[in-house]
Amino acid sequence: MRDDLRYWVGFNRVSGIGPVRLRALQEHFGGIDRAWHASPEQLRATGLDARSIEALVQVRQRLDLDAELARVEAAGLTLLTLDTPDYPRLLREIDGPPPLLYVHGELTEADEMAVAVVGTRHPTHYGREATLRLVAGLAEQGITIVSGLAYGIDTMAHTAALAAGGRTIAVQGCGPDVVYPPSNTKLAADIARRGALLSEHPLGTRPEGRHFPARNRIVSGLSIAVLVVEAGQTSGALITARMAGEQGRDVFAVPGNIFNPTAAGVNYLIQNGAKLVTSVADILEELNLSSVVEQRAVQLALPEDDTERALLGYLSADPTHIDVISRAADLPLPTVSATLALMELEGLVRQVGGMNYVTAREVGPTYRVE
Repeated sequence: MRDDLRYWVGFNRVSGIGPVRLRALQEHFGGIDRAWHASPEQLRATGLDARSIEALVQVRQRLDLDAELARVEAAGLTLLTLDTPDYPRLLREIDGPPPLLYVHGELTEADEMAVAVVGTRHPTHYGREATLRLVAGLAEQGITIVSGLAYGIDTMAHTAALAAGGRTIAVQGCGPDVVYPPSNTKLAADIARRGALLSEHPLGTRPEGRHFPARNRIVSGLSIAVLVVEAGQTSGALITARMAGEQGRDVFAVPGNIFNPTAAGVNYLIQNGAKLVTSVADILEELNLSSVVEQRAVQLALPEDDTERALLGYLSADPTHIDVISRAADLPLPTVSATLALMELEGLVRQVGGMNYVTAREVGPTYRVE
């Protein structure tokens, strides 16, 4: 474990020193260790207010940094700091990224293709069904699902992603050793095995209302887009959507019943520029992910036969006549015809009429909300 991690953990315990102030202290003193050991006079010279200086002095007096690190290790957590390359790239780009992340589980490169799914804690049957179908479709295409582990839409989003064999990330509004709500304890354990639980809060931090708006900036910050399934006018999901917009992320919303209060928030988002979503394809197309997903599907289904691999190289989403394929591949027409027929049975290609063929690069089922 890095020697300077203790100071990151220490500063994370100091009230009043957030991302902006911590960065300023690091730059002023030339390192986080020097900032930690600076005298009150030196801290005052940086412009730090008296209350924050007093808070830092008190934490330094009572906190055993080595013991705190030992607690982190005992909890099976990984620490990611803002100055290390393994810190999530998308999150690093937002204003005020958390200086320190406590991770239970593992983040991977695949998580850079993530969509946040958020909504009300009290969904209707319509909202539940829309969440399950849309999340399953996204997860099946290798897209990581990010949410906040709350009741309702969040819980269903995590659950549906795992059920589809996908990855999911839960951002907590409490310490990494606390599960809230407690009823999601088993779900949290499953997420840690198949994705990651993230928190910016120190060990033992209880869930408080003020933590959740800040958590929402991480939910959107980790994602390339945010999907709001069902939300009332005062839902925290609207805060996540607003933060996503400020971070330059796309915002999607599932339209709802105009007579149902739980749909007021999503319909408001649509009125104000959010992309209306009725299917997984809507999201993939808007984000230009269709081709990425299709190419991944083709790569996973590459045939072992040399002739099939050769023909596949001359096919695309645009129809190509069998004569053109035969000439390009320099293979006899009967061989090409027989091979394409077999590839069609294997689901690798599709004939679209007039002996024209395309790659069968389906993006999976189209989930439409009825």
